[in-house]
This record gives sequence, C-alpha cells and structure tokens, in this order.
Amino acid sequence: MPNAEIEFANVSLHIRDARLLYDISLSIPRGQKVALIGPSGAGKTTMLRVISGIAWPNMGTVHVAGEQTGTLCGKALRRFRSQVGFLHQQDNLVPQLRVAHNVMMGKLGAWSWWQSLWSLFRPRQTELAKQALERVELADRLWALPDELSGGEQQRVALARLLVQQPRIVLADEPVSALDVRLGRAVVQQLFQLVGEEHTLVVSLHSLSLLGEGFDRVIAMRDGRIVHDGPPSSLSKDLLRDVYGAELAQIDVAPFAPANGQARDS
Repeated sequence: MPNAEIEFANVSLHIRDARLLYDISLSIPRGQKVALIGPSGAGKTTMLRVISGIAWPNMGTVHVAGEQTGTLCGKALRRFRSQVGFLHQQDNLVPQLRVAHNVMMGKLGAWSWWQSLWSLFRPRQTELAKQALERVELADRLWALPDELSGGEQQRVALARLLVQQPRIVLADEPVSALDVRLGRAVVQQLFQLVGEEHTLVVSLHSLSLLGEGFDRVIAMRDGRIVHDGPPSSLSKDLLRDVYGAELAQIDVAPFAPANGQARDS
C-alpha cells in the first residue's frame, strides 16, 4: 500500500512449540490510529514487539518506517529506534534515576554517547522535561524517584518520556491499565495529540470503552491470528463474544461505538 508506515507480509513467529503469531499480513498507512484488541495471550503484545523491532518473525517480512526490521544495526538501528516510541505495559523507568532523568531518556536517540553519559550526572534540558510532565499533570514530581510514585504516576512519566522523544510511530501496550477512567481517557487523548495527523499510533487496549475516543481502525486478535479488521463501528456483540469467549464478561465493553455509543447488535 502506498504511504504504508507498517507492513506485515505472511508473518509468523513461534518460540519452540508456542505459536505467537500466525500468517499475518496487514498494512497500516501513515497517520492511522489503530487499536489492537483481543483476549489475554491473543498476540497483541507480540505484534507490538515485532513492529518495534524488539522481536523478529520466523517467517515473513516486516517493514516499518521504510525499514525492514531485523536487518538493522549500528547507526541505522539507533535512528530507527528514535523514530518508534514504545509505551510498555510496565513503565520501564530506571528506579535509580529521578523523574527528570527518566523523562529525558526520550532524547537518547538524538544525543551523542557523551551527551547521554553526562546527562546522568547533570540532567539536560530539564525545562523540556518539566513541560512534558505538566501535560500529564505531574509537574511537581520532576525530582522524585520512581518508587515514590504510584503505578499510574509512573505510567504517566513514561508518557512524558514519549512526549520528549516525539517519534513518528507510537506503540502503546495497555497504557491505561493502571489508571482510573478520567486519567485513562486523558492518556489516550495525549497519545492522539502526540502523533497528530501525520504520525501513526498503534495501541493495545483492554478497555473497549476507549475505542470511541478517536481510533480509525480496530484489529481484533485471537490465538495469534487477526480475526477482524475494520472501524470501531463494525464491531458487534456476537463478534466480541467470538473473539473474547468467557473473558468478555470481564471487559469494559460499552460505550465505544462513535455512532451510537454502544456495540452494535448482530
């Protein structure tokens, strides 16, 4: 597809006897906002890891931001990683470093090695870190240590790090799982603002109530396969039952459809 930012061609990934992804082909154009949904173990996190270049498929090819992942090294790999931001389910903060340092780690891809090393002793561009923290309502925690923060606050520090990084592709793995409804919606909206109209967003979601916040497309996964791909309004209750099985009873389903505020009945 022209303008494709992310392309999977017949991608499969397995570790020993565990099949994580199976024969996936998809194309995500630049600027699209995509939600990944599905039950636990469906392959959502693995899909994000493959897009980011952390994991590589056993079969098929993956192209992201014009590069074939798995073939990059040295400066090319560093440049690629600076373009792909990943908000992990676990915040991945460095516990020994203060919030200011953790936020400014978003600039590591743009700094030389000596600038990065020096920043450990004297944080660089702290005003930029403070501005990012203000956007996630944590301006007063600039010099706190991660273990002084709640789980939700740590996740918002990780979001501030993304704001500083300004990547062209943003991946997020259940980024609101530790937040209340108000902050969860705020984080999703911050992700939309971060990527704007030109950049691409792929988010794994547990709460389907967030699908109506502005996602263009929903990809539903089960057992390492894509079982549905379409706009949020294309989801039906029967489809969700097929995707989630018994787990659906534990999922926050409605309201999410932009048109009528609830899942469409089949």
